[in-house]
Amino acid sequence: MGEEAVRAAFASQAGWCERLGSPFTARLVKLLGERLDRSSGVGRRVLDWRGDPSPEADNVPARIAGALHFLVRSGKAVALAALYPPAPLPEEGVLWAAAAPLLVGEEATIHRFLSNAPQTNEVGRSSALMAGLLAAADTFPLPMRLFELGSSAGLNLLLDRYGHDLGGVRAGDLASPLQLKPAWKGPPPPQSDVRIAGRSGIDLNPVDPARDGETLLAFVWADMGARIARLEAALAIAAADPPLVEQGDAADWLERILPAAPRDGMVRIVLHSVAHQYFPAVVQQRIAALMHRLGAEATATAPLAWLRYEQQPGEPVQSLRLRTWPGRDRLLAWVHPHGAEVEWVCH
Repeated sequence: MGEEAVRAAFASQAGWCERLGSPFTARLVKLLGERLDRSSGVGRRVLDWRGDPSPEADNVPARIAGALHFLVRSGKAVALAALYPPAPLPEEGVLWAAAAPLLVGEEATIHRFLSNAPQTNEVGRSSALMAGLLAAADTFPLPMRLFELGSSAGLNLLLDRYGHDLGGVRAGDLASPLQLKPAWKGPPPPQSDVRIAGRSGIDLNPVDPARDGETLLAFVWADMGARIARLEAALAIAAADPPLVEQGDAADWLERILPAAPRDGMVRIVLHSVAHQYFPAVVQQRIAALMHRLGAEATATAPLAWLRYEQQPGEPVQSLRLRTWPGRDRLLAWVHPHGAEVEWVCH
């Protein structure tokens, strides 16, 4: 799409970081967008990106920022680490002087990050997803089988192993070392019984929580310590008993596994959070077609549900929506991109 589009992508990502409370990452991304040139292999690859570099697509800025954070966390970027939070926000020239040498000196690591889409497996979103499961359980008081698309390390598949305070409604494991309490607006979700009888997921590049946790942590913005702490706790929980996450295409997997899953006395729930937007259009269409086809066959004793934590076209923020068969499509809540706030609107 050209160098101008690449630099615009960095400016856009910097704006998102600033608005969401990450001034350090905003400054770093802004500098990369302004000062990257073709004197390094990294600079040439980024500025000549083949594809859509924007935050809504390939998100090239997040890839390179994640690489630098990884180098800092691994002890391979001592000068840059001295400027990372909790240090005071550094001047632009000082920050660039510490970051620029890494574009050459640690080129292999940065190229590895550039080759893969960013993944954070944001655990904060699991509270909103749990609220969605409470709504599903209120409609269908049956055991659930979860099918997650874009699972990464599968941390949000383990949402019942975390404790949740959802506007005063408690759910999950109240003795868990990870307790989540998003800022809540509106009425609480229904108090119902979430019973998860099975869980599995799919991802193009699954992450092993025991082996690859540092890669996930690197994609969390460095000045968001609470998010990093949540992710570290969730990784420890997952490492002890990781969920099944297969490698492959979301539509291929769902078309194979969902029709064959047990139906009677079970509610099958397909869910995803800030993943659907990254699927190719044809994959999105195949998933929707499958859900509607199987939904037409669903009954009250063998229901189907689709829980989506995504930003819908034309909407300014992410929403939480639940489509059930039998039933209808409901807007449950407006949600923060990282799960920090939930505004429940379903009565």
